[in-house]
Amino acid sequence: MGQGSWTTRGLVVAGMGGGTGKSVVAVGLAAALVRHGLTVAPFKKGPDYIDAGWLALAAGRPCYNLDPYLMSSESMLASFAHHVPGVDVVLVEGNRGLYDGVDVEGRCSTAELAKLLNLPVLLVVDCTKTTRTVAALVLGCRELDREVRIAGVVLNRIGTGRHESLVREAVERYTGIPVVGAIPRSRHDVFPQRHLGITPTPEHDAADTAIAALAERIGQYLDLERIKGLMAAVQATLPTDMSLAPAGGPVRIGYLKDAAFQFYYAENLEALVQAGAELIPINALTAAGLPEIDGLYIGGGFPETSARELAANSEFRASLKNAAEAGLPIYAECGGLIYLGERLTVDDVDYHLVGLFPIYFTLQPKPQAHGYTVLTAEGDNPFYGKGESIKGHEFRYSRVEQYGGDPAKLALRMERGVGFMDGRDGLVKHNVLALYTHIHALGTPQWAPALVAKAREYRRRRRESRA
Repeated sequence: MGQGSWTTRGLVVAGMGGGTGKSVVAVGLAAALVRHGLTVAPFKKGPDYIDAGWLALAAGRPCYNLDPYLMSSESMLASFAHHVPGVDVVLVEGNRGLYDGVDVEGRCSTAELAKLLNLPVLLVVDCTKTTRTVAALVLGCRELDREVRIAGVVLNRIGTGRHESLVREAVERYTGIPVVGAIPRSRHDVFPQRHLGITPTPEHDAADTAIAALAERIGQYLDLERIKGLMAAVQATLPTDMSLAPAGGPVRIGYLKDAAFQFYYAENLEALVQAGAELIPINALTAAGLPEIDGLYIGGGFPETSARELAANSEFRASLKNAAEAGLPIYAECGGLIYLGERLTVDDVDYHLVGLFPIYFTLQPKPQAHGYTVLTAEGDNPFYGKGESIKGHEFRYSRVEQYGGDPAKLALRMERGVGFMDGRDGLVKHNVLALYTHIHALGTPQWAPALVAKAREYRRRRRESRA
């Protein structure tokens, strides 16, 4: 802020439920504060790639995820402390409703995360066809847990000036919590909905324009100075640096990064680097073949929206399959799993894929799996030891129509979640493991070192064979 008295301050942007407008407020607030010359460190609560992508674009720096289900409190606090030094503002976007968790006690909720971080909450309320009842909703949120500090309220989807006056006066009179902004209804949706959420930034035709419009809108309808005054000083102690100096120099690990494959947690990529990887981004839509790499990470995304381009790039598909057959270590999640199959049908059109695994996928109009997963490694695979438990999450519209393998030989047993087939997940071939579950490196700390170690082994054997 250009003032010597300012220290890093922050808050949590939460909502009464999904679709209330907290992403509009969080992303727009980040962009507006950046416009005012502040540096903003964004975080997203829960297993989310798309909202995190918009927050990162608005803030101009990576967005990190904090997930109380996948991660321990200690790992979340360590990540938080590592990524906030030197910034002016910390913004944490919640997910679902403020108190929605995995059980009736609200465990793993946004409210619990706000208490862990000791940050106040800016509560976004959808006021559609509601006036005084909004005060009752806010009052209920305040009283359910007094340790949660609801510092301010943003009224969303306001109809008229009279509507705003009624709701504002009711909230402030009955709750004592200030209303710091009121956003009118809009016919134009900055974030068009698709699949399980808003359109990802790589697929939005004018993402930068949308960010600019949001910053303008938030600056117009929210009291930024008052919101900054509601923020609390961030309390974060940097952990001891536990980074290791990998032996043998860095290995080259590629990762598919394009419109089809875009779901990568920043922490996952950082964990690979910390474990000793040099990361090589690869565009599967345009590259003629794999570059010289020692391992490959294929994240999730929406391969169905780029199925035509993926299928058309037969040279790259052949290059990837040949490398996998030759023992290249490959870790593939969800969209990456689909890409390694034989074909995908979208809108009655068949698209040929890599063909490493004998799978035929279709795309369905309704979700086929959505939620947290817990898996136990039972079969041989390149990256997880037998008996290891892995926590992750899955969200997909694809369905396995045909599988030419034996489901009983899938390497991972589902303790929670749907998985690939028959309560199992994890297809293995040579040094490839492909599964529907997404993992987060902070919740599965053995993942990155295992991938790097397998890549280093592959590089050594290849060099020996050439000698």
